[in-house]
Amino acid sequence: MPSVPRVSPATGNPTPPSYIHTTSSNFVDSSGRTLLLRGVNLSGSSKAPVGQPSYVWDGFWETAERGGESFVGRPLNLTDGSADVHLARLRGWGFNMIRFPVTWEALEHAGPGKYDYEFMDYTIEVLRKCKEYGFKVFMNPHQDTWSRFSGGSGAPYWTLPACGIEPRNFTATQAAILHCEYPTPQTRDCASLPAMIWSTNYGRLASQTLFALFFAGSTFAPKCIIDDVNIQEYLQAHFTEAFGRLADRIRDAGDLFEEVVIGWDSMNEPYEGFVDYQDLNSVPTKQGSTLKKGTFPTPAQSFRLGMGKAQTVDNWSFGSLGPRKDGTVTIDPKGVKMWLDPSIEVDGVHPIWGWKRSSKWELGTCVWAQHGVWDVETGYVLLPEYFRYLPSPSTKDEVHFLQDFWLPQFTRYAARIRQSHPEAILFVQPPVFAQPPPIDERVLRGRACYSTHYYDGLTLVTRHWNWFNADALGLLRGKYSNTLQAVKIGESAIRASLQSQLGILKSDAVVLGTGAYPTIIGEIGVPFDMDEKRAYGWTDGGRYKGDYGRQERALDASLNAADGVNGLSWTVWTYCADNSHEWGDGWNMEDLSLWSEDDLRGGNKEVIGGKGMGGPAESRVGLLYASQSVSGTMTPVIGTITPALGTITPATASRLSLSTLPVEEQDSSIGITKPIATNSLYASLTDGARAVRAFCRPWPVAVVGTVRDVRFDIGKAFFKLVVSVGPGDRPVAVYGNGVDEDEEDGGKGKNDLPTEIYLPLVHFAADRCVGRLGEQQVDGEDDDASRSTSGTITPSVGSTLTLPSSGGACELDVEVKVSEGRWEVEGQMLRWWYSVGEGEKEVWIEVRRGKGAIKTREERERRARDGCVEWLGLGQGGVCPEGCVVM
Repeated sequence: MPSVPRVSPATGNPTPPSYIHTTSSNFVDSSGRTLLLRGVNLSGSSKAPVGQPSYVWDGFWETAERGGESFVGRPLNLTDGSADVHLARLRGWGFNMIRFPVTWEALEHAGPGKYDYEFMDYTIEVLRKCKEYGFKVFMNPHQDTWSRFSGGSGAPYWTLPACGIEPRNFTATQAAILHCEYPTPQTRDCASLPAMIWSTNYGRLASQTLFALFFAGSTFAPKCIIDDVNIQEYLQAHFTEAFGRLADRIRDAGDLFEEVVIGWDSMNEPYEGFVDYQDLNSVPTKQGSTLKKGTFPTPAQSFRLGMGKAQTVDNWSFGSLGPRKDGTVTIDPKGVKMWLDPSIEVDGVHPIWGWKRSSKWELGTCVWAQHGVWDVETGYVLLPEYFRYLPSPSTKDEVHFLQDFWLPQFTRYAARIRQSHPEAILFVQPPVFAQPPPIDERVLRGRACYSTHYYDGLTLVTRHWNWFNADALGLLRGKYSNTLQAVKIGESAIRASLQSQLGILKSDAVVLGTGAYPTIIGEIGVPFDMDEKRAYGWTDGGRYKGDYGRQERALDASLNAADGVNGLSWTVWTYCADNSHEWGDGWNMEDLSLWSEDDLRGGNKEVIGGKGMGGPAESRVGLLYASQSVSGTMTPVIGTITPALGTITPATASRLSLSTLPVEEQDSSIGITKPIATNSLYASLTDGARAVRAFCRPWPVAVVGTVRDVRFDIGKAFFKLVVSVGPGDRPVAVYGNGVDEDEEDGGKGKNDLPTEIYLPLVHFAADRCVGRLGEQQVDGEDDDASRSTSGTITPSVGSTLTLPSSGGACELDVEVKVSEGRWEVEGQMLRWWYSVGEGEKEVWIEVRRGKGAIKTREERERRARDGCVEWLGLGQGGVCPEGCVVM
């Protein structure tokens, strides 16, 4: 690892101790240690205002047309104490990073240039709360298929009429599918919305048009002039300034940039729209966002539907073998048009939003017909290659969306963010699965990373963990000549394929610039409502209630793919404080939240301040507000936090105590009653969590050297880390004043920093911590505790010793084997020191639970019920044991 500069490559200013560098393809702290940033998206619920999930239709249009609602309360309620519960839980799971989705609508819903500063100030308070718990944050301008009002999330309502569109007519023309109007406003059955059908909106007229206008309106829609500028300039200017104003507000609040907010994502999952379509009479095959499911009009058919003409279109189903055409469907809008009625704007002025439209832009008619792309009368496409080439009177230069249109928009946005946040890491996110284009270092300035997304698409769409899968990324990038070659059979092959795909995405970062930037997987996850919600007890007479075994295997396969030689950072999608079994994350029937109140043991709801967080009362909160542990000490859940990841204050440490909590304790200082019925922190961290063993996994937080291999076996509670280390990797601790500790001790190395590894209680808790949830009930002291007389043991090379962590009532039961060096455990953090400066070498550490993997009572009952000794042993290359039924 090259030496870490003491001045910023972006500004030339001295870097503070909290600074995170992006160098040598890694995130690096100020001492020179390699960092892995792992956490969660907080939250999927932020796509809509509080109380307005996507299935709510009453007042949906009327409120939007008046300027919409405030998003205050997204992602957390700051008034009832619940924010502390959720953040403590996330910290207890070991997470150190939050991706913070914010929609353009939340910032500018009231109208063009009318900013919601109350929401911005609320966001600042949430960020302060994140700081209190030691999180780093990157802000995410979030969108899906453009807007809530086109079936997704993101842009304010007024952007649609600004584009000459009448969104109330989307359902009739099938220009977009809206959850609250599914299947029609007259026959609403919102709970029947098919899985992932919302993403087909990317292949429908509304999104295709809106994104084409946003990214390339000046090129392909020159007649679309509003307030004397092209619609592209109008939309991009408002988008950029809205997030710029938020950045200004956070800057002016002080003590948040770098200490908490380390950077800004570019637009979430940007889309090409029509740009780069080769032939408007057919659907392109290379665009990764186009899902074949349900009705599937071609662009030409969408044009005609948008003008109210009936069309017979292909219909597709999506099963375990992928998409399959299953007939045709006739859609008849009965003359209803997607385009705005010209009577709305008298003399071209909108009566509510106030813009003035050019007389060359004719309302009530498709903008693409106005530009000669197709003929309304005949329905014939006149220019099928219109979006394939850049307009030129003499040459035919093919369009390159990323270079020609995405990059200029990204550059503009980045420049505005850097006005407010000069040190911001730019999280570069091109369209899904697309390689980023080369970006000038004058834009990146040494402060960037590649922020891509990855989902196991087959599991996501079918909501089932299958025994076969396919290399989706390889197919999209032309690795195979046919689909059959991409098929992977058996869990071992699937896991290897997922890891290979993430390795390819990691390698894409090389394209970004000359800075050798790191990669973070901004979204990764699995649905929890698999198999018709059987884990909720909705099938088979409730036989599988609480059984998240399939979800665990699917999520472990995805997150394991980020381990291995990839050593990737990630933020899993998602954590929703108001998730429910009935409506999932409250958006388009998605259900990917790592936690749900409906999964609290006994079906109870958490109560904070006398009010439930989304449900009825009668509950417990076993995580917060213990004034001290049984021993009188206050030990943070994951141990002492390193300077690079924030510092836990004494007040926070008391909330994160490893104590056995008393029942019905009252904290008069905050006025919150805490009805507590859990017997340990282990119980609290697992209560309400879904597939917790998959996402709450051990990982190297800060590494002296470079990660070479990370392995974790859930079934064996076994972790191994291999590190490459050389003379240049010796870390240098930094004081808050910027003075090297190493300098103060004369260079003798007494203050060398260790490699730090998070060891979750979920996997390594001692039996006494697990208590009644585990394999046995232990009433007295755990017999392992007698094996340790000190919190620090220095084993000989290759030796094995067992050490429960000392202090507090919740301990780890770990056996540690190292190639060299010494180690210690505090809380859920293991620190490992080894020699540096003796030439290039590899060192390794192995950690396993002394008594083997924790087997909860629920898991034992599940396995006994299914007659399986090992659940589908294909994960480790084994075979299904006798009596085990493969499902």
